[in-house]
Amino acid sequence: MLNAERKQRIIENLERVGVIKLIELVEALDCSESTIRRDLIELEQEGFLERVHGGARLLNAHNIEPSMNEKSFKNIHSKQEIARYSAELVAEGDCIYLDAGSTTIEMIPFLADRRITVVTNGLAHIEKLVQLRVNAYLLGGKMKVHTKAVIGAVALNNLTNYHFDKAFLGTNAIHSDYGHTTPDTEEALLKRSAGKQAANTYVLADHSKFGHIHFARIFDLEDATIVTDYIPQEMKDSFIQKTKIIEVEK
Repeated sequence: MLNAERKQRIIENLERVGVIKLIELVEALDCSESTIRRDLIELEQEGFLERVHGGARLLNAHNIEPSMNEKSFKNIHSKQEIARYSAELVAEGDCIYLDAGSTTIEMIPFLADRRITVVTNGLAHIEKLVQLRVNAYLLGGKMKVHTKAVIGAVALNNLTNYHFDKAFLGTNAIHSDYGHTTPDTEEALLKRSAGKQAANTYVLADHSKFGHIHFARIFDLEDATIVTDYIPQEMKDSFIQKTKIIEVEK
């Protein structure tokens, strides 16, 4: 295996699990420990990862979030299937919270012609809801241009005026020990508060979110039901023991 190919495989393994042991890479790539160790040193120097005791972890810019446009193009089929199932959870007469995010926005076409009330902090979300004539409210506050999300103290204060039958939230990362996390502390706080205002809280996340950690904690695994396309098989046991998970692709 060429050096460049081996490094690419190392990065792919890290992107899948976040943290990996040296011996696991040796077995996965069928290479000597000294070869993998040398690759890890070089990848660390290039800024792709950080070596830790007995292995390495991915440096994935924990405090930097992709834009709404960037996220919208990733795993679109999986997001639509997650959204379709999640919309079926909404009953006539429900008042729901729809978090800003590239998966939650995919719910909106499935909510058309429903007798429901929606509160959202997503600028793109409110535009689609209005187009489909869904009864909707937009939280006030500071608009985060990068993700088209309304955040901040005013938005938090607005949330206290509502009680939701169901809250549908997005997340950037899900870890079996660290729970749900996101790069932005203000978004994390708003998501956490919305979850507390709801009788039932759902986190919508495709398989790529599992095994990763970001800077700001939203809440623990047991605080919400996860709706996903599927959980990577090697992680399934560590998650299903801690929270309820709905896999829409089985």
